[in-house]
Amino acid sequence: MRDDVGFSPPAYPYDRLDEARRQAACHAGGVVDLSIGTPNDPPPAAVLAALVGGEAGGGGPLSGSADGDGAARGYPPSIGTLELRQAIQSWTKDRLGAFVAIDGLAACVGTKELVATTPQFMKLRRPWRDTVLYPAVSYPTYEMGARLAGLRAVPVAMDGQWRIDLSSVSDDDAERALMLWVNTPGNPAGRLDDLAAVAAWGRERDVAVFSDECYAEFTWQGPPRTILGHGGGTDGVGGVVAVHSLSKRSNMAGLRLGWYAGDPELVNYLREVRKHAGLMVPGPVQRAGVAALSDQNHVEEQRNRYLERLERARAILAATGVECDLPAGGFYLWAPVPGGDEWAWTNWMAERGGALVSPGSFYGPAGIGWVRLAMVVTLEQLDLLAERLGV
Repeated sequence: MRDDVGFSPPAYPYDRLDEARRQAACHAGGVVDLSIGTPNDPPPAAVLAALVGGEAGGGGPLSGSADGDGAARGYPPSIGTLELRQAIQSWTKDRLGAFVAIDGLAACVGTKELVATTPQFMKLRRPWRDTVLYPAVSYPTYEMGARLAGLRAVPVAMDGQWRIDLSSVSDDDAERALMLWVNTPGNPAGRLDDLAAVAAWGRERDVAVFSDECYAEFTWQGPPRTILGHGGGTDGVGGVVAVHSLSKRSNMAGLRLGWYAGDPELVNYLREVRKHAGLMVPGPVQRAGVAALSDQNHVEEQRNRYLERLERARAILAATGVECDLPAGGFYLWAPVPGGDEWAWTNWMAERGGALVSPGSFYGPAGIGWVRLAMVVTLEQLDLLAERLGV
């Protein structure tokens, strides 16, 4: 009889909030859901028009037919249409100040699937390495992607400002490292890593660095940051890959469109593997992505919304005795809770305020004693929360 045990998926973090959700739903006016970073604001009108067959960015139809139905009729290119990749290339240059060659970028079906599947693909490329490094307080899928690939998931300590501390990585873990995930602006704590130093660390140790930059447009301290330009080679992308998404930037989370860009060798390898896996963004969504990337005005409007909500929610928390800083980037508040019991405070907030928040332990053991609040609700809903709390 076998005494070993196969993989058993852990409970999905947000499913653990079901009881708190039931408590919050008892309030008149419904739940104020601050738990998940899913955008609730509308995508730009041009995106919706392009999605149903209109033109993207004022240009001609991208499907080859006047009504746009060709984008839905055939299999779309896994790597992304040329129009989409050109739009990504232009956006990267204009917003991030970095140049990436067309053959150094490709689309993905939202970035969560990329985060979850890349470790297994990278393992096939370098089977003698067995470790994925990731920030100790971070998006849970970095760890889960490693576990799904049968790899060692090794958290990297954070410093006092919630930035990744690569000096804490042991020589053994560095030698075994297949890849390193970084996230700037960081989820959940909203801090900014020194991406030049991260790229140098990976280059010195021959560790591929994947930089998740999906909150780049919501950087509050200085301009958006990218790891592109800090890697090796004459173009500054050797050994590094930046990961981006339209989910947050353009409120397109349900359409599942992201991309990865950087080291041509790494990108081309992943492009070919992903073709075999049949991973492709639907044609109409690719067309909508071109429209989204062609407009910056809707992003500025969304930035203003998030910043106003962050300031309002911070004031509400302060009135309850919970003090926290505004993030350097992203649209989350990361707050220490009284007494250090994040689950007790989460339940109190559900019962008293009718609101859902995320316990810090969702993002790793080092997050215990903290909670994350996502600013994805309206100011009116935040006012409702303040009224319920009596502040």
